[in-house]
Amino acid sequence: MLTFDRHIETLINRPSINNSLMLAGRALMAYLFIIAGWNKISGYAGTAAYMESQGIPGSLVYVVILLEFGGGLALLIGYQTRIVAFFLAFFCIASGLIFHGAPEEATSLMKNLAMAGGFIYILVQGAGKFSIDSFLTKK
Repeated sequence: MLTFDRHIETLINRPSINNSLMLAGRALMAYLFIIAGWNKISGYAGTAAYMESQGIPGSLVYVVILLEFGGGLALLIGYQTRIVAFFLAFFCIASGLIFHGAPEEATSLMKNLAMAGGFIYILVQGAGKFSIDSFLTKK
């Protein structure tokens, strides 16, 4: 098993592979938030009503849309990635506890916490070479 681990390490330590995997990871995480944000834009009234039913002011739907849709797009292109990852990690934890805190929602809560963990990794690692952040820091 250790040999297989070394082969994987050798493979992902190649810059082109490593950077491609970082982009793929960001894209997969971003996809969820872009779609969720778009659904909130198109179903604004329903989202605001649901938030209010959970004791959260419906007017905060603008903030949620900005975080999900705007943050998802920024994450996808790798713009201000560490800042976006910080806010999305906090958002995942907070929304998980608020909307998925009941015992029957345990799986959804764990998914939110897992996404927060992924954002913490992005916060630490940054966007990688295939990003706007990387392009801007080269100048």
